[in-house]
Parts: sequence; structure tokens; C-alpha cells
Amino acid sequence: MAIMIAGAGAAYLNGGLGKWEFVFTTIVTWFAYKGLQSYGFIGVGWILHTGWDILHHLYGNPIVPFAPTSSLGCAICDPVIAAWCFAGAPSVYRLFRLKETLRS
Repeated sequence: MAIMIAGAGAAYLNGGLGKWEFVFTTIVTWFAYKGLQSYGFIGVGWILHTGWDILHHLYGNPIVPFAPTSSLGCAICDPVIAAWCFAGAPSVYRLFRLKETLRS
């Protein structure tokens, strides 16, 4: 997850917001590093990325150049990932197995 949020932080480099792209990438990289010890930091990184998605949807370039609403779609998905991280990143596989066990 730390690698994913670090990559997401750099996804918008040259995305239309100038030097702020580098500032944002630096901040999210720090949260990714801290996230090696705690999923909470990774969750905060995804929340920050949600805000960055919204800024790009309104003022910058979309994350996928040929899909104008791609940044908005990312802004909808990112808080879900953040919530999962804040919950301690439980195993999705175990959750589905538990659901099947409860049905039986």
C-alpha cells in the first residue's frame, strides 16, 4: 500500500498545477514512508489524494488525458481505500470467507 500511495502521489506530475505538483508528491511520499509502519498514514495519503483529484478535476488536467472525468472518478474511489486503511486494512479474502461461513 505504501508503494501504491507513493505512485498515486506522483500520478499528476505535469498535470497543470505547476510547482505544486512537486510539493504534493513530496508530501504524499512522506505519508507513504510513514505508512510502512501504520496504515493510518496511508489512509491520510489517500484522503490528500482525493483533494488533489478534485483540484485536478476543477482546475488541472485529468489523470487520464482522454477521459475528462477520470479525476472525479478517482476522487470517488480514493476515500473508500482510505476507509479500508483506517480500518486496519482487513483481509478482503477473510471477509468473504466469513460471509460464506455465516450463510452456511
